[in-house]
Amino acid sequence: MKFNEWQQSHIYGPEEQEVESLVFHSKRVQPNAAFFSIKGEQHDGHVFIEEAIQAGASTIIGTDREFLQKISQQFPSKTFIHVTDIRDYMATFSKAFYQAVDEKMTTVGVTGTNGKTTVTAYVRSLLTLLGLPTGSIGTTGIWSSKEKLTYKKSTPTTPESTDLHQIFHHLYELGDRGASMEVSSIALDQKRVQGIWYDVAIHTNFSEEHLEYHQTMEHYKKSKMKLFAQSKAQVINADDSGMAEDLLCQHRDTCLTYSIDGDRGADIRADYIDISEEGSTFDLYYSDYYARVYVPVYGTYNVANVLAAIGTALHLGFTIQEIIHVLPKLEGPEGRFQVLETPYHKKIIIDYAHTPVALNRLVEEVKKLEYDRLICMIAGIGIRDFNKMPKMAEAIDGKADQVVVTVDHPGYHDPQDVVDKVMTGFRNPYDSSIHQTLTREEGVKKALELGRENDIVLLTSGCINNAQIIKGEEVPHSDEEIIRAYHPTVV
Repeated sequence: MKFNEWQQSHIYGPEEQEVESLVFHSKRVQPNAAFFSIKGEQHDGHVFIEEAIQAGASTIIGTDREFLQKISQQFPSKTFIHVTDIRDYMATFSKAFYQAVDEKMTTVGVTGTNGKTTVTAYVRSLLTLLGLPTGSIGTTGIWSSKEKLTYKKSTPTTPESTDLHQIFHHLYELGDRGASMEVSSIALDQKRVQGIWYDVAIHTNFSEEHLEYHQTMEHYKKSKMKLFAQSKAQVINADDSGMAEDLLCQHRDTCLTYSIDGDRGADIRADYIDISEEGSTFDLYYSDYYARVYVPVYGTYNVANVLAAIGTALHLGFTIQEIIHVLPKLEGPEGRFQVLETPYHKKIIIDYAHTPVALNRLVEEVKKLEYDRLICMIAGIGIRDFNKMPKMAEAIDGKADQVVVTVDHPGYHDPQDVVDKVMTGFRNPYDSSIHQTLTREEGVKKALELGRENDIVLLTSGCINNAQIIKGEEVPHSDEEIIRAYHPTVV
């Protein structure tokens, strides 16, 4: 690769170098890798430059000019590139390295406080059913149009740009011509999707989240709005009071809106929604078209998510009749209102709702089912905003017969501190129906233990990537495996 063709501040060493892979983690460096030394919240990548070189990196990119100039004298055969904005440079470099394959694909970006994972999965499924094989990228992992792929993600939701463009390239090689992806506010702020021009950007909703990172709701919203500025067309939830109006002011001429709350001004509407354990039936309105339709998804809020996917397909040129025809085959994501029947006569529902709004909506839908008692597990997420934790307790307080409070992704925190923070949200934290555990595994087991015949056991919160993040490490975890291995003492 010739670096003199690139815009950067200074190059130290050879202006042409062999580059076979892109990394930002020194432990993953292979021979002839380009290593991006990013200054993060926990570590400064410049500290690991020598380690990366010893592992075979041929090219080093960083922002500390004085340090790069000095170390280049020690390793004259290597190329050192000083840049002022490493994330912007990394995104541009990654896109070029993987031949800008995102521009050959139909790309759909989904953002919102709740619903990103579900909408991303619905878009993947719907477009594939319509003949546009589409993969997906997000919280539940990397999926091609055919199956889940084995891939170690760099972040829980939206991969870093080096990985993201590699995934696009891989999906294209597998025959996919579309990519549906979750785009988090943090990813937008950190320029992980810089340079991608989305065919469609979807807005699901906006409420408090990620304040441990953004600090203010204004910065959180501003970050999310960036996605729509780099999209050709938009799908906007007209029922959302948090951000819809801001988006409509900027993109009214290129957007489609959707509503389940009776907004007759919305382009796509659902009315007379009937929910059963098998799925949802509703009246669908689009322009002058009307149909009574069925989709195999549960929950009123998931009907809204289906409308977002329908709007995306309409933007991409599919007719409403084509869309209606395939809706009965629509598939959702892992871990979202996933109902598991057990041999010991209690129903288990897994839904990784991890915000107060999402938990409240979820419990409202669960209460429409038939059951004797509701056992609910909630969690404080150690890698998220501590101020949100009491609100999770407030959202479930008085709505379940038994509550288990546990910890998801404690990170570098003491699990007891996380649980204690959640407990402050209950009106009576000493109520005997509220139970505490210090790991998610213990929480799942406790919830199962509390459940009796004809009860519903609801497991919530943000277990992501089949792992728990503990002191920077991903420790394997699966709720389903724990459930399968569970044997009650009394059946």
